[in-house]
Amino acid sequence: MPRKSTRLPNIVFFGVDSLRSDHMSAYDYHRLTTPHIDRLADEGVLFEKMFSPNIPTPPGYIPMLTGRDLFSTQVVSLHHKDPLDPAIPTLPEILRDFGYSSACIGFGPGLYRGFDEYAEYRAWMNWEERPGDKAGKLNEVTMPILNRMAASNKPFFLFMRHMDPHSPYLPPHPYDRMFYTGNECDPNNKSMEPVFAFAPFADFFRSWMPPGVTDIEYVNASYDGALAYMDGCIQQLLNRLDELGIVEETIVVFTADHGETLDEHDCYFDHHGLYEPTLTVPLIIRYPGRLPEGVRVPGHTQLKDIVPTLMELIGIRPKIKFDGMSQIPLLTGDRATNATEFYITECTWMRKHGIRTTEWKFFEALEPDFHNKPPVELYNLVEDPLELNNLADKEPGMVKELRRRMNAWIKKRTKQTGKGNPILDYHIGTDRRIGSVATANKLQKK
Repeated sequence: MPRKSTRLPNIVFFGVDSLRSDHMSAYDYHRLTTPHIDRLADEGVLFEKMFSPNIPTPPGYIPMLTGRDLFSTQVVSLHHKDPLDPAIPTLPEILRDFGYSSACIGFGPGLYRGFDEYAEYRAWMNWEERPGDKAGKLNEVTMPILNRMAASNKPFFLFMRHMDPHSPYLPPHPYDRMFYTGNECDPNNKSMEPVFAFAPFADFFRSWMPPGVTDIEYVNASYDGALAYMDGCIQQLLNRLDELGIVEETIVVFTADHGETLDEHDCYFDHHGLYEPTLTVPLIIRYPGRLPEGVRVPGHTQLKDIVPTLMELIGIRPKIKFDGMSQIPLLTGDRATNATEFYITECTWMRKHGIRTTEWKFFEALEPDFHNKPPVELYNLVEDPLELNNLADKEPGMVKELRRRMNAWIKKRTKQTGKGNPILDYHIGTDRRIGSVATANKLQKK
């Protein structure tokens, strides 16, 4: 379909940190957590099976900003050891060659290089420093930049890293109790005991959770409240696009770097582990006149597919070989899915890798972890979607086959890129601790 204007479209990109899609009402969650983002989905395309296969933050954001996988970028860990390969252009660098200006809210330069402008906002706080009005602070920084970019005669790329679903979950009133009406300090409730018994995170949890909290459902509801608060703040930015009269010439992308584990699998309130809550993320794209409205796409896609998709939507063809594939053929019916299986990794608090297919998930430890998880895990995702029944001992043949396919993929990609598997260059150990909120913030900035 032809563009309505000869000018290249703007891109407003919401790259949320730690947002699992199954807690969004747009993805059929039972709580109305994201009504405004639901409307965005009604006006565009929602991808039902979007995955972030590599945990944590850097290997989540780098694919969505480069269209490359971890074998190309070598980014696999929270503390990436080297600068991003200068031979790999980032999305703002690609767009600059076509006349775009760009701004990044929530990251500094370095690994996330290439933007014309960077801005930070208050995204970390402890219990005494609440409320966690993260998205509100982001809007205060973003709105003047958006207004200035919209007034320019150049197309623009605005990238925002929202942090509300990232712990600490401290949304302002009334969102802090929007989904919880009980007594979070009920002495008869013991559900928080195993959370505080987990020594590596215990001090961190105590620094931002209510003193004396006993009910784990309060913390789960706080995550949902943070989503609802962020949703309202995002609507303010979407309203501004309408006020500026640029909705028709602006592509809006909404996605996340990875999901979040709440009270599943004893990996409390963080985003480590290779279970489904950390791998499943949302993707919504709106482009009036170019993309249909209210369409849901069932095929499997990954974060590395976003940049090739944007290139096709914009109508530009840079001389770059992406690892990802455009998702437009899934809309047109020319392709059912972009992946039937893919390599998965975590290199944060656990160092593991594996493979996820449409039916099975296999992963193994490259070193012991402080959760004392089994060295090998195998789940049938069709029969056991919550991954509660580890079949590794019962299905040795499937373990062998999936390990073979995983290793074949690693061999193929290392040969294609001429680079090694970066996860093998790290060692984590079992003596790490998060500590306070301030320490957690510093860990992310190293």
